[in-house]
Amino acid sequence: MFRGNNRDQQRPRRRRDQEEERSNLIEKVVAINRVSKTVKGGKNFSFTALVAVGDGNGQVGTGLGKAREIAEAIRKGTETARKAMVKINRFENRTVPYKVIGRYGAGRVMLKPAAPGTGVIAGGAVRAVLEAAGISDILTKAIGTNNPHNVVRATMEGLTRMRSSTEVAKRRGISIRKMYGINEEG
Repeated sequence: MFRGNNRDQQRPRRRRDQEEERSNLIEKVVAINRVSKTVKGGKNFSFTALVAVGDGNGQVGTGLGKAREIAEAIRKGTETARKAMVKINRFENRTVPYKVIGRYGAGRVMLKPAAPGTGVIAGGAVRAVLEAAGISDILTKAIGTNNPHNVVRATMEGLTRMRSSTEVAKRRGISIRKMYGINEEG
């Protein structure tokens, strides 16, 4: 009897920890699409949901969920996005370090750093990813396509390709001061 009570007390604690972890994440639904399949008895409808999830502090992921109901598709997309979260480099915890163009399929997304107070100048699909990542000042332009799937993947590709100055200096085998041309003696 004691064992059963002990186990029951531990289970809810685990669920609460998982719920707290989920509640700290920013979830943005980028796009929902209804798909119909014509069958003998009529039409079967299903939904796809493209979701961006981030902690607002430099980690972001995107996922696609498919189900018969919208809520279930969003849940599946959120789970996929949580598993695919990656750490991105930010400059001063508010913008990107330098201009980059992310590419995926026909989608191209230009990400350009902006001055403090500029805000997120971006379209719907790009905005959702950037807000989930915690980027607050940035200029963007989606080029080539407005398909949200390709735009989101191009944005993620651009963000993951960014390198911080410390990573670049380490890769070159020099100090950051030397990389920027600052005299190390003074």
